Amino acid sequence: MDLVLRARRAIVDGAERSCTVWVEAGRIAAVGPFDADMPAERTVDLGDDVVLLPGLVDTHVHVNDPGRADWEGFPTATAAAAAGGVTTLVDMPLNSIPPTVDLPALEAKRDAARGRVHVDVGFWGGAVPGKLGELPALHEAGVFGFKCFLLHSGVDEFPPLSDGELAEALRTVARLDSQLIVHAEDAAVIDAATAPSGRDYQAFLRSRPPQAERTAIGRVIELAGRAAARAHILHLSDAGALPLLERAGAAITVETCPHYLSFTAEEVPDGATQFKCCPPIREAANREALWRGLGAGVIDTVVTDHSPCTPELKRFDTGDFRTAWGGVAGLQVGLPAVWTGARARGFTLADVVRWMASRPAELAGMRHKGRIIPGFDADFCVFAPDEAFVVDVARLAHRNPVSAYHGRPLAGVVRSTWLRGEEITGDRPAGKLLRRGEC
Repeated sequence: MDLVLRARRAIVDGAERSCTVWVEAGRIAAVGPFDADMPAERTVDLGDDVVLLPGLVDTHVHVNDPGRADWEGFPTATAAAAAGGVTTLVDMPLNSIPPTVDLPALEAKRDAARGRVHVDVGFWGGAVPGKLGELPALHEAGVFGFKCFLLHSGVDEFPPLSDGELAEALRTVARLDSQLIVHAEDAAVIDAATAPSGRDYQAFLRSRPPQAERTAIGRVIELAGRAAARAHILHLSDAGALPLLERAGAAITVETCPHYLSFTAEEVPDGATQFKCCPPIREAANREALWRGLGAGVIDTVVTDHSPCTPELKRFDTGDFRTAWGGVAGLQVGLPAVWTGARARGFTLADVVRWMASRPAELAGMRHKGRIIPGFDADFCVFAPDEAFVVDVARLAHRNPVSAYHGRPLAGVVRSTWLRGEEITGDRPAGKLLRRGEC
């Protein structure tokens, strides 16, 4: 064997136990008892204070490269991912230029990433007006599914779908046996709401009412049912939509994000635009209901929606929520943020692994990621769950020193991250570019 890892604590196939993991040619060859003996080129005995987790799978990351690499680029994004225990990410089709809505744009993405990534990277395609005919070719080229918006995306080059176009996209993904992932906020509801104004966070919150999510989610459920298509609701913020999603069944899956599980509207200071995201961070009671939705299995996954930008775009000079870019940078701290909230509510590391590793991999169609079982990639996160730290943006690896988590105490430190049996050190980008059906 190439490598043996011995762990007093590990999350193996959904449960915590001690084990020995054998690695050969970048894959897990076997998992056995802690005291099992087999010669290997290298043996690593993990300390009693750490837990061996499968590498996390983050299916919602905005890398923005090419075109807006000053916001974030593949080297910095994947370094931040590795520092946070994430070994696989799937890049969103915006806010890069060009957006990933046809084959030339996908190739531009791959060219920008090739040889520059520290973790494995896959790509979502985009479903936008005038480009729905490109979906089959993108599917054949290996994207993991298609993202769409139902209202303005924030960038003009990625426009929203009308109801008719949404129905067409769903019919297409059903024929392809793919999936449509949806930013589900209703434009008409938001247009009718009070416009955001200046530094007042509560005014911004009123400008993105919960009904915008419920209306859009209801429409996705209805049209996906007609098309017999798989749809996935992105970054759920409104816990009031959970009954709709529970009734929808397995064809509609849903994610939420660490910032919705960590922060509350009551604690966001006026002018603190680092907290601006769409849909918004809502009240404390809503946060607790999201945790209950996770516990009940209505919410499938927790992914970061890492959506960074330059400090200037956050408008810290004015603190104006109306003009600041909306997005939370949290790729590196997603695991400790979720673990901090999870253990306070009686959840276990096995729960966190399900939400942040195995289930995201399953939903993306990755057959060898997100679990510690034979045949899977030897991707690991060595995590010290009882060690605490305070987030300092100056020590985060993503490109710009902006994050809502700055100054927040969190539990859990990533000691090391391994990709296909090799520890990620940052010296040599060894990540692969993934294609649907090949991972």
